[in-house]
Amino acid sequence: MAEKDFYKTLGVERTATPEEIKKAYRTLAMKFHPDRNKDNPKAEEKFKELNEAYDVLKDEEKRATYDRLGASAFDGSRGGPGPGGAAGFGAFSDIFEDMFGDFMGGRGRGGGGTTRGSDLQYTMEISLEDSYKGKDARIKIPVNDACDKCSGSGAEPGTKPVKCGTCEGVGRVRQQQGFFTIERTCPTCGGAGQTIANPCTKCGGSGHVRKEKTLQVKIPAGVEHGRRIRLSGEGEAGSRGGPRGDLYVLLAVKPHKFFRREGANLYCRVPIPVTKAALGGEVEVPTIEGSRSKVKIPAGTQTGQQFRLKGKGMTMLNSDAKGDLYIEIFVETPVNLDKKQKALLEDLDKSMGGNGAGKNSPESSGFFSRMKEFWGDLKE
Repeated sequence: MAEKDFYKTLGVERTATPEEIKKAYRTLAMKFHPDRNKDNPKAEEKFKELNEAYDVLKDEEKRATYDRLGASAFDGSRGGPGPGGAAGFGAFSDIFEDMFGDFMGGRGRGGGGTTRGSDLQYTMEISLEDSYKGKDARIKIPVNDACDKCSGSGAEPGTKPVKCGTCEGVGRVRQQQGFFTIERTCPTCGGAGQTIANPCTKCGGSGHVRKEKTLQVKIPAGVEHGRRIRLSGEGEAGSRGGPRGDLYVLLAVKPHKFFRREGANLYCRVPIPVTKAALGGEVEVPTIEGSRSKVKIPAGTQTGQQFRLKGKGMTMLNSDAKGDLYIEIFVETPVNLDKKQKALLEDLDKSMGGNGAGKNSPESSGFFSRMKEFWGDLKE
């Protein structure tokens, strides 16, 4: 199955601004909304695809993750949340509320008095070594936890919330305006459907208090920058006994002083003196696992040449396999020469023909030959 292209789904370029993405989504969502296409069974599926694409691209962090890892990064089997709501209508509600505001009562509210807690995101910096080996980490996060005095009800112990008299526990009220019946959030209970006559003195009736929570996070070996780990039920406490939200731990791999990662492979830039590049020799290089490896440098090695150390790269996620380590050679020009060293180099230059000519410098010789031909063509 081909990888989903969220930009193509919305008909925008990868460089599209948030405003362009929102405008494209709004147009297509209205066009393919199931209520407007009751005779078209394909419209609902198209509508869900639009919501999935917009849910990712509207969020700066999700969009950056998608640009690096593709749509598979939001597959629930990879440990992250799938985009959109359970029925694919989550993103559309954002646009709907932009257009109609409080007329429909907002999101996350309903009768019954309880609401699900908010999801949280925590950014954790890890080293490249942590990514290579994996680790068990402990994090401390501030969360809204259920009040232990009122058990999250918001009411003082010995009392309980009562059904709102304005909305009769529904959480919404209707108002006739001409030909339209407008439904909005109940102004008395704020959409909860219940009111509290005697609020808990500890939490002020909110049902939760601010606490610092310590959690264990297992970071798998091979994890990449931008991956999110979901801790179900570790987010904010729900309102008045509602279910907790989730916590998403966003992993940020810090830059390494030696290695650059590309997928499962590592790259290490190794400077060598011009003498070793010309004569050949050996260099000792570090590996991500903490050991050292010797690399043989052939005589005549040039800047940019790479030498591969098989299996010395990164651990692959959910696998025992490893990538490779590539040594990138950079030939360093000598500086701070004394008179004797300069004289030796001048003698060497003369013996090689000077000005980059001769068999000892084929690249230079070829370049200057082509340059002379180019100048000759200009004169004709």
